[in-house]
Amino acid sequence: MKAAASALMLLALVAGAQATVYMKETFDSKWESRWKKSDWKEADGTAGTFTLTAGKWHGDATDMGIQTGPDSRFFALYAPLDKVFDNTKKDLVLQFSVKHEQTLDCGGGYIKLVPASSADQMASFGGNTPYSIMFGPDICGMGTRKVHVIITHKETNYLIKKDIPAKTDDLTHVYTLVIKPDNTYQVLIDLEEVATGSLEEDWDMLPPKTIKDPEAVKPEDWDERAKIGDETDVKPEGYDDIPATLPDPDAAKPEDWDEEEDGEWEAPVIPNPEYKGAWKQAMIDNPDYKGIWVAADIPNPAFKSDPTLYNFKDLKYVGFELWQVKSGSIFDNIMVSDDLKTAKAFAEATWGKAKDAEKAMAETVKAEESAKRDAEMAASSAANAADASDEYDEGYDEEEEHDEL
Repeated sequence: MKAAASALMLLALVAGAQATVYMKETFDSKWESRWKKSDWKEADGTAGTFTLTAGKWHGDATDMGIQTGPDSRFFALYAPLDKVFDNTKKDLVLQFSVKHEQTLDCGGGYIKLVPASSADQMASFGGNTPYSIMFGPDICGMGTRKVHVIITHKETNYLIKKDIPAKTDDLTHVYTLVIKPDNTYQVLIDLEEVATGSLEEDWDMLPPKTIKDPEAVKPEDWDERAKIGDETDVKPEGYDDIPATLPDPDAAKPEDWDEEEDGEWEAPVIPNPEYKGAWKQAMIDNPDYKGIWVAADIPNPAFKSDPTLYNFKDLKYVGFELWQVKSGSIFDNIMVSDDLKTAKAFAEATWGKAKDAEKAMAETVKAEESAKRDAEMAASSAANAADASDEYDEGYDEEEEHDEL
């Protein structure tokens, strides 16, 4: 499989002779010589580790990735690109695969591109280390199941405003981000486009193009009342004279009531069935209603288009900085390039060739695990029944001995 993947990749690179690959990581036996573990969270004992494995199910046992473990840990790992990536007038393509074999309940599965300017902080690479792009799935319960696309602009991190659903099953999926020199982007999952648009419109990196006119004033005759009182509806004469309560006609003064000691007796009150509450005039639609007044939009003088939003001049590292409650995610087949076709060919030669076999193996493994659990439960139930029977026999024998005595 690895040889076939390499051959396909060679053909793709020949076809796209102008493409540059800044990282192609398949995690072989020498992966630890290229990747560095951060000392972030080591001191407090909450740092996890990455282990090379193909997982419990896979399409090719030789195609391994790195898996998080143990549970409830922070994970931080990074590696340099083959050379610094300046994407001026070039596409930026970031791609990787992740398999949440543990069925991730709460934790990250994303990757970061980090600039050369963070070099002096990489030994402790962690949540506070400045990065350029953060991309990939983030899952926590039913409320958070999305794909992050976070872009750093002028030292501020901006989240994409679109909701891109993440894959939440336990199979391998490929996530691809493309940022283009025309300030547009694409997000693909398993090589299918799931989001596309403009960097200006889908992030708040720039001030809004329009604002409400601060000098606009609501016209004096602007009527915002949706309903008005019906002038033909008049309060009935004597309406306010109807009391809310009445003395209970069925109440009787107790025979032992002493007015000298108890005071003058008064019958208790009961709700008056004729009382209808405070009178309210019926409401009708207002024929002069114009809606809620809103100031008109005008061009924002603070807005200035920035054709360089896409541009990162010193991308130097790829890193994972994660928190996972339930660990077990396997990351693999990372590519940083300036050509989407090359990245797609790499994904087809790895994930594409193995996904069907991986799915079949997953179904087999799960069926075997389910059968094993059923057998263990049956054996446990049988053992409990046997214990209960022995206890009953012992009790019966003791009762017979007591009767004989």
